[in-house]
Amino acid sequence: MNKKGFLVFLLVVVMVFSPVAVQAHHDGEEADRSLFNEKHYDFVKYSKFEETLKQLEQESRRVSVKVSGQSAGGHDMYVVTVAEPGSQKHFSKYRNMRKQMFKSEMKAESFTGKDVDFKVPILINGSIHGTEFAGSDAVLKLLERFATQNDPATKSILENNVLIFNVSANPDGRWSATRFNSEGFDLNRDFITQSQPETRQMVDLITRWNPMVLLDLHGYVKYSEENPGLMEPCTPPHNPNYEYDLFSKWSQDQAEAMEAEVVGNRDAYETDLYRNMKGTYIPQRDGEAGWDDYPPIFTPMYAMYHGAFAYTLEAPTNEWDGVRWQMDAVMGALKFATENKEGMIRDQLEMFRRGINFDHPHHKEGFFAKTYILPVDEDQPNATHQAVNHLIDNGIRVERAKDAFQAGGKRYPAGTFVVPMDQAKAGLANTMLWDGEDITEDTPNMYDISAWSLPELWGFQADPVDQFVEADSSPVKKKVKKHGSLEGKGPYQIPNQSVEAVNLVNHLLQKGIPVKRDQKGDFYVEAQKGSVLKKAVRRSGLTLHSSSVPERAHSLESLKVAILKDGGINKQQSHAGTRTALERLGFQVTELHPRTVAEEGLAPYDVFVYSGTSRMISTELSKANKEFGLEDADQYEAFQRNVNQFVDKGGKFIAVGSSASEATAKLDLTEVTVHHGGTNSNGIVHVENGDTELTAGYGDRDLGFVYRPGWYSDTGGATVAASYSDGDFFHSGHWKGKDQAEGQPVIVQEKEQDVTLIGLEPGFRGHTDYLYRYLSNAVFHKQ
Repeated sequence: MNKKGFLVFLLVVVMVFSPVAVQAHHDGEEADRSLFNEKHYDFVKYSKFEETLKQLEQESRRVSVKVSGQSAGGHDMYVVTVAEPGSQKHFSKYRNMRKQMFKSEMKAESFTGKDVDFKVPILINGSIHGTEFAGSDAVLKLLERFATQNDPATKSILENNVLIFNVSANPDGRWSATRFNSEGFDLNRDFITQSQPETRQMVDLITRWNPMVLLDLHGYVKYSEENPGLMEPCTPPHNPNYEYDLFSKWSQDQAEAMEAEVVGNRDAYETDLYRNMKGTYIPQRDGEAGWDDYPPIFTPMYAMYHGAFAYTLEAPTNEWDGVRWQMDAVMGALKFATENKEGMIRDQLEMFRRGINFDHPHHKEGFFAKTYILPVDEDQPNATHQAVNHLIDNGIRVERAKDAFQAGGKRYPAGTFVVPMDQAKAGLANTMLWDGEDITEDTPNMYDISAWSLPELWGFQADPVDQFVEADSSPVKKKVKKHGSLEGKGPYQIPNQSVEAVNLVNHLLQKGIPVKRDQKGDFYVEAQKGSVLKKAVRRSGLTLHSSSVPERAHSLESLKVAILKDGGINKQQSHAGTRTALERLGFQVTELHPRTVAEEGLAPYDVFVYSGTSRMISTELSKANKEFGLEDADQYEAFQRNVNQFVDKGGKFIAVGSSASEATAKLDLTEVTVHHGGTNSNGIVHVENGDTELTAGYGDRDLGFVYRPGWYSDTGGATVAASYSDGDFFHSGHWKGKDQAEGQPVIVQEKEQDVTLIGLEPGFRGHTDYLYRYLSNAVFHKQ
């Protein structure tokens, strides 16, 4: 079907079905374009998806449409399966057979023999970035093709495969024409943490189907006029937790099959760019660095741990030719997968077999621990329980010891969690639980983050041991949770050791229950009549013990917190991670546009947080960014005046990250000199914490996370609360020129005014639960 025919099809659909009602709780009207796109075309609106999909389902026995959940903004997420008529009744069988791959005795012939009724699942993901409209439009057109056509290629593909389409991986972004979802998160950076419902929905699809191939449809990339667009596989460095030899055996050939399909159909395109193309950019073939598959935060990179041959496909331009390019690329991948099904399944099985047998022929001996042991702090079990639930949600086997046992020279009590590494998805388990590595010297640059250790950034213990634990244990199959309790008659100490502790404190304050804080940062609450305290503690999962209240403990107030809102400069909401962290800590947070601060000031608030790009206070913004910042010099002066008046009257100002610190200096709120590393320099660092309320609850030598790392000099008028450690302070990640930051201050506070600068990123993208309390310390500390 050509462009004109597809539009007629949509018009008929609209006439047959009544329009879908807009979600009342989703802000704004549906957008028809994004200012970040150079070109615009008549892409299909999200509000038309439901009737389009229902029409296809009614017209074709091949199609099954399901709502698989809701986005963060409340929009339905549609998953469509396409298979030969009658195959739908076997879907559970197909999924269960795929799960049999996790048994070492399974053979490829079990899935490919002619006498076996089995179809291979292939997953196609549309437009995880909302402004990249071509992905979902290509999905809709592919659905129409596979629902209705009977050409030899279509029939062959459906005879051998089940096609699963995640129609729009980011409905909020498509509705609003933003790259991110309604929470401000780039969903294609969320797959190690899975903080957003859209990501969790995708993880559920991957773990239920264990697809052989995954195609993630993006746009727009144009490396050259002759070779527009991009098809993975990637440049080095490759994540060392992959069995990469098995992936690379097929990946470049499959990419070149996609390329050949696109180029072979170039006469059908409308514009000269596409009609004259000679190929496309394949990073592994054509590049050296900068488009890597190292971090498991992207959809394809995550799917590879489940045995998928997974690729990002970047259409060259934002137009109907870009949609056709995506369709051709997908068809090339599907034809290749169908022709090579048996060999690709065999190597997917081999990846799982290596894990099950603890046989990793291309890894140095000792790279994989044989077991990870996760002890539980019975008073504060939440971080460990969160980790266990996360692991089982991702298809990783976790067991719980019924009795005490000995391992790695330590004795562990009954109830300890054990992650045996002789399991099918050992690579995924290891990439989540290992410490990481410093890859600064391995590559000149990285595309995104280079460190993500969940034990270190979520704050739970995961002990790697070089032995298989012989203990009586049982598999964990359901989510684990412990109800909190009160021990003794009070007063009760709430140790400043977890997100849940601070959240509990804020909940009590908002309920009017007095809470005090001591010089070490711990909290105290008296025994209460009624059930508010008891219910809140039970829900928190914490066990609180009676303790005397230190004499110098001071009373806290429920504080009104505002954060400067980045509406989407550089196609991202750079404040979103810090806002989410503050909300997880229990603070009631109001987002303020820079112009609102300029026009109305900050009088209603106690705390003002600046987190994210310094361009939020710039008046020199591009056309695409103008709506997110200040309009002119007068607005800037008003903004600066109102923020300074707020601080002069005793308000707390907190700058998070190097860019926010630079903005603080520009606003004349500090005379400290601000330094920063490279834009994508990032990683886990060691910090030395002083004896201050700003670092309460952390060790003298502890961890931090940096992205575009910040540090400070000329701090004579400020108190240094924390510094990068002397010596080998960089734990894992990628940071060129890091030596200049060694031993330098990274958290400082002005002495005369309540201004705090934090060079770390304690609220980074939902990754860094363990570091959130640096933010609550800054909010609660007493000047």
